[in-house]
Amino acid sequence: MERYAGRVALVTGASSGIGAAIVQALLRRGITVVGLARRVDRIKALEIKGAPGKLYAVGGDVRQEEDILKAFKWINENVGGVDILINNAGVLGYSDLTVAPSEEWKKILEINVMGLSICTREAVQGMLKRGVDDGFIVHISSVAGILPPSSSSISMYAASKHAVQVLTEGLRKDLLEKKSGIRVTAICPGLVKTEIMDNSKEIDKDKVFSQLPYLEPEHIANAVVYVLSQPPIVNVPQLVIQPVGQRRISDV
Repeated sequence: MERYAGRVALVTGASSGIGAAIVQALLRRGITVVGLARRVDRIKALEIKGAPGKLYAVGGDVRQEEDILKAFKWINENVGGVDILINNAGVLGYSDLTVAPSEEWKKILEINVMGLSICTREAVQGMLKRGVDDGFIVHISSVAGILPPSSSSISMYAASKHAVQVLTEGLRKDLLEKKSGIRVTAICPGLVKTEIMDNSKEIDKDKVFSQLPYLEPEHIANAVVYVLSQPPIVNVPQLVIQPVGQRRISDV
């Protein structure tokens, strides 16, 4: 990780859960972190006294392209551009495909797929323009993006994460054709105890976490540190991380 000390990482969905854990893990390793989320006050609260890295909190909603472009403009003008992008922002939806309102589908796809893609485009364009050849794009995906969904109610969410897997490989090939050393990884967690289920009326979060094994956000942050710490010749295209006792890869 020493090669990234003082470099700039953008973490989306930084205000809680996995994003917050990633922010603090990077700060401890001397990385300048820009946290992007709607709840700026919660990003600011993640600052670690005495940590070698510096934290900047930027308000924005990855569902809104204008917010993303403003965030990148601020980064380019104030800290010199993104060297590491952690596409963590995501939303979970529980709705059967025959009854779900269109707005629910739009929200899932706009955040999990379009927001991720726009952030990726802006980060990569900036890296290529500045001649950054050791940059990193990390997508926080899900085991739901690897196999068919475990239930019909998460089909659209699973579809969005399958898209992330395809986008990861497509980006890797795009950068290969450009002869760029920028690396791309999709980290696919199993069940993680975060706030992602808080707004779902279709699922009893307390029941889920009392009956199924789960990971903590820090476990995923450690996985991010692992892929970033590999030497430049090593790329980890996909990393699956799930709790011991998870019966099937699609149990989420």
